[in-house]
Amino acid sequence: MSASPAGRRKNAAGSTSAPLNNDLVAHMQQEFQSTPAYGVMQNIVTQVSIESLTKRRDTIIESSNHTFSVQLDNWDVTWQKSSGRCWLFAGTNLLRVGAMKKLKLRNFEFSQNYMMFWDKLEKANYVLEAVIETAGRDIDDRTVATLMIGLVSDGGQWDMFVNLVLKHGLVPKSVMPETESSSNSGSMNKILITKLRQGAKTLRDLAAGGATLQALRAAKQEILTTIYRVLCIHLGTPPTRFDWQWTDDNRKLHRETGMTPQRFAAKYVTIPLEDYVCLIHDPRRANPEGRTYTVEYLGNVVGGNPTLYLNISMDLMKAISVKVLKRGEPVWFGADVAHQSDREEGIFDARLRDYDNLYNTDLGMDAEARLLYRHSTANHAMLFTGVDVVAGKPRRWRVENSWGDKTGKQGFFLMHDSWFSDYVFEIAANKKHLPANLRKALSRKPTVLPIWDPMGALLE
Repeated sequence: MSASPAGRRKNAAGSTSAPLNNDLVAHMQQEFQSTPAYGVMQNIVTQVSIESLTKRRDTIIESSNHTFSVQLDNWDVTWQKSSGRCWLFAGTNLLRVGAMKKLKLRNFEFSQNYMMFWDKLEKANYVLEAVIETAGRDIDDRTVATLMIGLVSDGGQWDMFVNLVLKHGLVPKSVMPETESSSNSGSMNKILITKLRQGAKTLRDLAAGGATLQALRAAKQEILTTIYRVLCIHLGTPPTRFDWQWTDDNRKLHRETGMTPQRFAAKYVTIPLEDYVCLIHDPRRANPEGRTYTVEYLGNVVGGNPTLYLNISMDLMKAISVKVLKRGEPVWFGADVAHQSDREEGIFDARLRDYDNLYNTDLGMDAEARLLYRHSTANHAMLFTGVDVVAGKPRRWRVENSWGDKTGKQGFFLMHDSWFSDYVFEIAANKKHLPANLRKALSRKPTVLPIWDPMGALLE
């Protein structure tokens, strides 16, 4: 039976849409059944995972060689567990390298739980201020609706990490250790999101009724007081002053008394965070290289540094990464780990899995299309701790992940340079490594991308 005119709809060009019909289905069935190889693949895939089936053996063998011309790490990896704090782990892992040298310890961790506490509270304030600012817009406005989705996600970006360190400092992990909720944040986040959405409604209702800005800020303060209480219950109360002692690797005892988090950070952060910038490679033609970008409402600390990106070429991003590693410093980076990666083997390689031959189709998209069509965006932060350079070019990279030591090679991953080209989106580096024209570009007013832009993705 054909569809009635009333059951059809017009497409964007104004013509009647074409439904899936029996003739087309019959054609597809005949095409599948006439190719014996498809039946063979059906027999296999219905019993074996495609993750195992599509792994290229030659890639696995090649990736078993974990030797590098530059390798910095001699420490143990960290573990973010069931939380989206990779950006905090990668950030504190970067800072702990200098701290370990100063403390004369092979292993040391800053408290990621402490950072998480202040990030959640600062984000709550940031979001509520945005709610007040957009209170005059309709609730279905795209910006307002997007604000209500993200709220207090575990994720973040480089400048958000810097904001936390500069304002709240750092403490050793033993001073504010992990809790059930810092390691498994889902239940806590549900409560925080509920309270913030309730708070957003309260603020918007007050604004609609003509409340003054002073009254809105007073209401916001009550909401934040509850958020603080919830965070203390789940994560513990962050210290304002603490005593700490440790025995170094030479078995010498040290004591720090009456320390504040800010003083601890000032003493044991050995790199100039204020001079670091987030360098991205955005291949979209609408966003030229050599310019700065920011994303509307992407941040955590009101009054802190805005999230700022400088768009550079992929070749320059690799060159800076190699240069920094050769100077003895790891490199913080953000990438898309959802494609061509293997957690168990610890491999990132664009040639890792052969899906095309399994399905007899081309699944390739260029870098610009992957971003435009939301197929790929940065979602995880890690550290480069090594690189293998041959004839002046990197061929593979050593990666410190925060997924514990049961993944990869005791928690370290091997990244083929092909994967860097396709799926690494950003690095953080001292601006002194940039050529003069790009350092000058940092002072220019950034292009503001909308809140829903792919570059607004948070690393988790």
